[in-house]
Amino acid sequence: MGFFDNILGNLPEVRGPTQKRLSFKEKMKWTGIVLVLFFILGLIPLFGLGANELSRFEFLSIILGAEFGSIISLGIGPIVTASIVLQLLNGSGIVKFDLTSHEGKKRFQGVQKMLSFFFIIFEAAIYVFMGGLSPASNLPSQMYLQMEIFLIIQIFIGGLLIMFMDEVVSKWGFGSGISLFIAAGVSKQIFIRALSWLPSPTNPDIATGAIPALFQSLGRGQPDTAILMLSTVVVTIVIFVMAVYGQAMKVEIPLSFGRVRGHGIRWPLAFIYVSNIPVILIAALLANVQLWASLMQNWALKSGSAVINWISIYIFGQIETADAGHGLVQWVNPPQIITSIVTNSLRWQDMYHALGYMVILVAGSVVFGYFWVQTAGMDARSQARQIMASGLQVPGFRKDQRVLERLLDRYIGPLTIMGSIFVGILAASADIMGALSNGTGILLSVMIIYRLYEDIAKQHMMDMNPMMRRFME
Repeated sequence: MGFFDNILGNLPEVRGPTQKRLSFKEKMKWTGIVLVLFFILGLIPLFGLGANELSRFEFLSIILGAEFGSIISLGIGPIVTASIVLQLLNGSGIVKFDLTSHEGKKRFQGVQKMLSFFFIIFEAAIYVFMGGLSPASNLPSQMYLQMEIFLIIQIFIGGLLIMFMDEVVSKWGFGSGISLFIAAGVSKQIFIRALSWLPSPTNPDIATGAIPALFQSLGRGQPDTAILMLSTVVVTIVIFVMAVYGQAMKVEIPLSFGRVRGHGIRWPLAFIYVSNIPVILIAALLANVQLWASLMQNWALKSGSAVINWISIYIFGQIETADAGHGLVQWVNPPQIITSIVTNSLRWQDMYHALGYMVILVAGSVVFGYFWVQTAGMDARSQARQIMASGLQVPGFRKDQRVLERLLDRYIGPLTIMGSIFVGILAASADIMGALSNGTGILLSVMIIYRLYEDIAKQHMMDMNPMMRRFME
């Protein structure tokens, strides 16, 4: 393991700050710089790009924090995929990391970064060679191959930039880059879909934004369109309110200082204990299914192979073709229930489809939530060890980690399951009911912005009050 650890220790990384605590202005500066850079990179097109078959997957681009056809076409996909693979390997015991020790955590992070490098190269090659992002078709064969390699290099550079920008935010800013990129993409999409006055591509007489379109449709005497626009706004607001309400709910466990009688604190455990991580992971998995379905569909058309065509139709599924209606992709694309009701086209198959989609999202959130708690040091044993190290104990009991662990286990297990179910139902409901953005994106943005607000408020309070800063240190 010495040689392997040597490789992991020499992987390129963003150097962290030397001072113990960064100021509020410093963190805000780096967060703002990375956010502006993210939007700028999303506007830089890939040189030599011909066909962009991925442009129709807007849902996928939001979840991946990507802009298909730009230099950041990969987004956070390789980072999240590496995290999913490593968590599954560690959770199943195939590869074991001692996450209770500093060396074990360092090795886990190093292996995750190495996997991220691999998936950046792998996904860039897949995007190009399978026809998702390809050069102009009229190029000579030799030049076509050279242009494909050049596209892969550009996408690879963009993937590296996203990975290092994530590290900059994690070490120098607020929160994480992954969360920041998702929140930025969702916020941009909601702003455009809610307020844009530009004409809709499908209906030039109606604006793209739901609010302008609502008033325009009322003025033109189109009640069906007005109801659809109003429902998207209402559903989005309801999902926002429910997400904030769930984020604010907490279970507080009373603890006392063993050496100081009469003094204690309440240790908070959030209802959404696993935060937004499980829904990020399951959404990324479903997004990858959609992506692979599109790539396999293009590959089947290019190769003409009967085997590839069968896999494309019956395993992954196809979209907008005569063979559509099979495969995994049909279950990871939610039906629009409100639209079907308003247009009087609702079928029983749509209800089964909606139920199946919700079950997949809820079950996936629970599974990834459980794995995340076990691998991220959020389980009862790790939390009990952290509390004991702070000099706290359960009132009325002797200072024993096992007692505290049993108490925490009563709450952490149920909170993990219930919180994961809650976020899964919210995300699926927003998708099925047709909100301004996909449900996972809305849920993620609410939780990310809420957590970011808490971090900023805490940092601002520490900067403004020297006594509070000394206490927190």
